[in-house]
Amino acid sequence: MATSTRLAEPAALPPMRPSKPEPEGALWRWAIVIGTAVLILLAPLPDGITPASWRLLAIFTATIVGSIARPAPASSIVLFGVTALALTGTMTPTDALKGYADPIVWMVLCAFFISRAVIRTGLGRRIAFLFIRALGRRSLGLSYALVSTDALLASFVPSNGARAGGVIFPVTDSLADAYESHPGPTRRRLGAFLMVAVYQSDVVCSTMYLTGQASNVLIAKFAAATTGIELTYTRWIVGGIVPGIASLLLVPLVIYKLFPPDVTHTPHATEIARAELARMGPMSRDERVTMAVFALVAGLWMTMSVHRINYAVVALFGVCVLLAMKVLSWDEVVGEKPAWDVFIWYGGLVRMAEALGETGLTKRFAELTAGYTSGMAWGAALAILLLVYFYAHYGFASITAHATAMYTPFLVVVVAAGAPPLLAVLMLAYFSNLSACLTHYGTTPAPIYFGAHYTTQREWWRLGFIVSLVTISVWTVLGLGWWKVLGWY
Repeated sequence: MATSTRLAEPAALPPMRPSKPEPEGALWRWAIVIGTAVLILLAPLPDGITPASWRLLAIFTATIVGSIARPAPASSIVLFGVTALALTGTMTPTDALKGYADPIVWMVLCAFFISRAVIRTGLGRRIAFLFIRALGRRSLGLSYALVSTDALLASFVPSNGARAGGVIFPVTDSLADAYESHPGPTRRRLGAFLMVAVYQSDVVCSTMYLTGQASNVLIAKFAAATTGIELTYTRWIVGGIVPGIASLLLVPLVIYKLFPPDVTHTPHATEIARAELARMGPMSRDERVTMAVFALVAGLWMTMSVHRINYAVVALFGVCVLLAMKVLSWDEVVGEKPAWDVFIWYGGLVRMAEALGETGLTKRFAELTAGYTSGMAWGAALAILLLVYFYAHYGFASITAHATAMYTPFLVVVVAAGAPPLLAVLMLAYFSNLSACLTHYGTTPAPIYFGAHYTTQREWWRLGFIVSLVTISVWTVLGLGWWKVLGWY
């Protein structure tokens, strides 16, 4: 066994998507995107739908297809879509750019800046080592320690790539190395189990909080625009806490039983954690400030119904404190590429989706689709549509693309079938995240963990499908029971 106890430093934040399109196949990818828009524009205009609304549908659909085919980075695809809205006269420039003034977009941007402070100050690593020191004597406990870190950070770090990729992955990889587990013949010693268990649990952590991953606030925006139901920070947590904790307890255990590591006792991990904490020394002044800002921001988000301060204003205040206390520099804020990347595609998608809802097209879609579930009890219709929605994620390489393309139409259809609106909003919101368990491209951290080469694609997909059965069962049975206790339906 290796004797070194020094773990790798945290990795740089992974980009939201590759910064350059793939050189091969870019032309046919563009052909798919442009062809999608052309086909819609050439289709007969439905009665009661204006030409501008039909152009909006064509541009919006092409933008979603572009985020899947990815002939260029996802943010640039959205920028092309926003520009097309103004160039074609579908919207005025003011309307096309209106999404970038939406407070929810600024909330996400600021939360990314706060997460940068968590990583740069070392606070995230310190939290991880504290959990490892407490729980890491066995390999299953070690996975729970890493998962607990992710669950805590998810309450205020809205990037699962930043958490799972920037904080937890370097620690996970180094722990595998400490037990001489590497890609290849020794992968099953410890590394393969940890990589799968941590990733699959990160999917659950992303589900539990409004800030669990970047698309959740976009989903909340869709829900409010479609049903008038507001998924606040508190409501999201309250709804997800019981099935979420149950899932976090079950998922690593199921993987441990089906994909066990050769090393089951890991006392050396606790020694590593003690050594790392000793090396880090007492909590620094910047860590204390960051912790205080987190407590303040999270507390204000949870009590917004009392003080009525908007989410975005709270987040902006937190960033201002970090800047004033010099925990963050302005250069770091300006240079935080993932944050600005999200800002570009969020602002554009928020506006396009909002405008599409105003056209009546989603209502028309619901009326046409409702015929397929007519005569069914709403519970049966909800179950069928939820399963279709969940497993459709095999075709998406992004939670954002999946939710943007399918959340609103499915929500409208489910509500039209008679399902309680809040129940439909919650189930589709949570399933949007849980479905990322299926593949090695399901959400941003997936390529990071799969790309460590500890597992084969067949193993990853098999375990992902099994995990999907576990989480669907937990969130439908326990989740529905919990929401019934709360009186939500």
